[in-house]
Formats: sequence, structure tokens, C-alpha cells
Amino acid sequence: MSIRQIISSKKDFLDLLLLADEQESMIDRYLERGEMFALYDKNILRTTCVVTDEGDGISELKSLATYPQYQRQGYGKRLVLFLFEHYRGRQHTMFVGTGDSPLTVPFYEDCGFTYSHRVKNFFTDNYDHPIFDEGRQLVDMIYFRKELTGNKLVTKPDTK
Repeated sequence: MSIRQIISSKKDFLDLLLLADEQESMIDRYLERGEMFALYDKNILRTTCVVTDEGDGISELKSLATYPQYQRQGYGKRLVLFLFEHYRGRQHTMFVGTGDSPLTVPFYEDCGFTYSHRVKNFFTDNYDHPIFDEGRQLVDMIYFRKELTGNKLVTKPDTK
């Protein structure tokens, strides 16, 4: 398994990014200013994400996505844990925003993120169409945070 930083041709990964953020114009707001990472296993792309620098030691994880046939195999979590180590010492806090989904909220909590705050009506105010996840319309953006300071990152043990 390898994790590579993607420096150029980030739009080549658009099909995967759209799994996490289904409106291309929203991805365009952060794709070029962010650092992009891709996780490969056996030289096959499994997972990607973008991390933006929000200033003052804060980064934000965006568009973390794994191809459906590779989901629930630990790839997303492995990439997130890599990012914690990669940014520790460079940033003090990482945020991630997501919809109130029964799949994503427990995933981020399992990775060690804790609830931070909510942005009311984010999805209804910023997207040109309703966004649904597991049959439920997403309205608010829920933000989680992870402190990246300290000697060793503590996350919930992998239960697989």
C-alpha cells in the first residue's frame, strides 16, 4: 500500500472526488489550493482526499472518498491516520465537515474526530440541487475536529 501526494492533474481524480462532494463547482473552490493525496493498494487507486490550509494552524479535510467496491476495508481510515501524522507539527488542528449521515459521522468519530460545530443550511444554501445520503436530505454541515498536537496520536482501535 502507498499514499502519494498528487501535485498536478488533480481533475483526473474527479470521478472519485465527486463521490464525496457531488457538485463539481464546490470541488473547484478548494481543489487547486489544497494538497491532494491518493491511497493505492496493489497499484490500484482506492481512496483520495484534499486537505486545505485554513490559516492559523488549522487544516480541513475535504472530499475523502473511496470507490464503493473498496469501502469498509479500512482504506479511508488508513489515509486519515496518515494525514494526522503528516500534518502534526505543521498544523495544530484538523477539521472535517460532513452531512448528518449515519455512515460518515461514526466513521469520523472512529478515526478520532470529535464534534465541533454545525453550519445551518449549508447544503441547501450552497448546492444547486438537494443532496441525499442514505435516503435522507442533507441540510446542515456538521464539523468535527482533531487536535494534532502531542507526542502520539490517540485514536480508537481498529475493530476489524
